Amino acid sequence: MRKTTFILPAIVVVIVVFLSSIFVVDEREKALVLQFGQIKAVKEDPGLAFKIPFIQEVVKYDDRILSLDTDTIEVTPSDDRRLVVDAFARYRIADVVQFRQAVGVGGVRTAEDRLSGILNAQIRETLGADQVTSDVILSEDRRSLTNRIRDNARASARSLGLDVVDVRLKQTNLPSQNLEATFARMRAEREREAADEIARGNEAAQRVRALADRTVVETQSEAEREANVIRGEADAERNAIFAEAYGADPEFFAFYRSLQAYETALEGSNSTLVMTPQGEFFEYFNGQGGTAPSGEGEAQSAAAAPAEETAPAAEAAPGSAEDAAPAAEEAPASEEDAAPLSQ
Repeated sequence: MRKTTFILPAIVVVIVVFLSSIFVVDEREKALVLQFGQIKAVKEDPGLAFKIPFIQEVVKYDDRILSLDTDTIEVTPSDDRRLVVDAFARYRIADVVQFRQAVGVGGVRTAEDRLSGILNAQIRETLGADQVTSDVILSEDRRSLTNRIRDNARASARSLGLDVVDVRLKQTNLPSQNLEATFARMRAEREREAADEIARGNEAAQRVRALADRTVVETQSEAEREANVIRGEADAERNAIFAEAYGADPEFFAFYRSLQAYETALEGSNSTLVMTPQGEFFEYFNGQGGTAPSGEGEAQSAAAAPAEETAPAAEAAPGSAEDAAPAAEEAPASEEDAAPLSQ
């Protein structure tokens, strides 16, 4: 009974001591075996490892690639335009011994603070160098600038046992106090370019419109010229036809023209004319015009013969003829004044 009382605690103590001397190294970690703060062993391979219980301790560090976001800082490129830059970095612990010696018990937190200071210094130095303007930072050359920052930061971070894998500029903006002024300047520049484009468009439109107007005037002038030529040729041909017709039979032509004059004078709403019948206008109404047709000539000669036969009677009575002459002269005058001719 007494043996059992001593053996069981001894077994428990042995088991506890054995378990305390064993630790597991994960494939994503690196481990340091410390004895009173001094590094006694480095365990980088995954698996089981041993240490002296109650004397040695194990400190593990992440062996994966870690991420670090830097604080937002302001940089001034060579063109004196301030920029707000926010970057991030990817790093890993390359040498755990040097890392432990550099940061001590602070671990990853202290290492990240020191690495952030290194990155900010390199960002200011690189982006503020000569011939590095804000346009270069915002252009495709930004990649070469970040590579330069990464290389410089990597060289400085070796003293911490860190390996800087990559550095990227997350954002590059103007300060808030300069943002509105920059937007106003950009807006004014775009409005000026728009005004230039509108002016060039109006100039081109005026040029096209002037060319079209000139083409219209030239086309109309050419058409009027051709119309006048055709009209002149037609008038000449018409006059030649009239001249030929007049030369063939002048008396008939005069008769035809008189008929046209009658038609023109009596057309319209006002068809009343007051004039003497003995005028030349009515020469074809009273039989005094040109050569009449043969039937009408014989009738006129027959009517003239009795008048000649009665002529001696008129001579026999000279007194009566002289008395009647004034009345005969007054009658036509009264007819000219009062007798209207209706169509």
